[in-house]
Amino acid sequence: MTVLTALPTGTDLRAEILALKAERKAVILAHYYQRPELQDIADFVGDSLELSRKAAATDAEVIAFCGVKFMAETAKILSPEKIVVLPDINAGCSLEDSCPPATFKAFRQANPDHIAITYINCSTEVKALSDIIVTSSSAETILGQLPRDQKIIFGPDRHLGGWLNRKFGRDMLLWPGVCIVHEAFSETELIKLMARNPGAPVAAHPECPPAIIDHADYVGSTSGILNYAKGSSADTLIIATEPHIIHQMTLAMPGKSFIGAPGADGNCNCNICPYMALNTMEKLYLSLRDLAPRVEIQEGLRLAAKRSLDRMLEMASATVGMGDLGGR
Repeated sequence: MTVLTALPTGTDLRAEILALKAERKAVILAHYYQRPELQDIADFVGDSLELSRKAAATDAEVIAFCGVKFMAETAKILSPEKIVVLPDINAGCSLEDSCPPATFKAFRQANPDHIAITYINCSTEVKALSDIIVTSSSAETILGQLPRDQKIIFGPDRHLGGWLNRKFGRDMLLWPGVCIVHEAFSETELIKLMARNPGAPVAAHPECPPAIIDHADYVGSTSGILNYAKGSSADTLIIATEPHIIHQMTLAMPGKSFIGAPGADGNCNCNICPYMALNTMEKLYLSLRDLAPRVEIQEGLRLAAKRSLDRMLEMASATVGMGDLGGR
């Protein structure tokens, strides 16, 4: 029997995906950085951890995660009983790539008096080597609970870690990773754009370099930026993060204008995440049809990674004692 690897020309992809979703008892998740058509067909659109938690709370048997690999792995960590598929298994992350587990382990061993606070944009193996995972929205709350004299390794994003250091007056030891999307913004072009749009506030993700954050009226996660835009009285806002979030902004606030912060060439095309762009409607259909590519995690590794995620969830919702948080 010949198995089709692609759809016939003229297929109504949206209808086929919705039919398969019902057949598979699936839930479709899409990150804010996904193509608009994937956001529009998703059951939930949001930040990576928020999506994983929503999926875990459903009775779905299959999670189709339109995002990148570390996001789908997080969903599997929290929902091991569910089948998790990623439309394109090559959808990776420059931050994850910048932090190989063996190198990170050696770095930890060289700094035994430090605990590891690690950004969620990392592999399952690095999560398992960490003490607490943070997101861009929970990092401030969690860092504020740690004793001032506690030595900390923060990785893999040095810009997020640097911003937290400056905001809290900390001296965390930073892993040198960066997000290739947020690294591409140009301060010179941003200043030109601000001059052409006087009074337009700038909302920036903390993965941006300091030169961009210094011009921002608001710094926060993707969901934080969306909420800031909703609460702003401005008619025009400049958005310094992956530009596909503007789709959700336009849907929620059709009367406002949103301008993506520019790259060095004067536009934001270079700031479209090439990994997020790998997922397509056709690949989503095929992943639901074939239940592949699947995300699988060895149980011991999953439990080790879940410990650092659970610690984040505890600390993000309530202040906890830190006596048991020794360096490894």
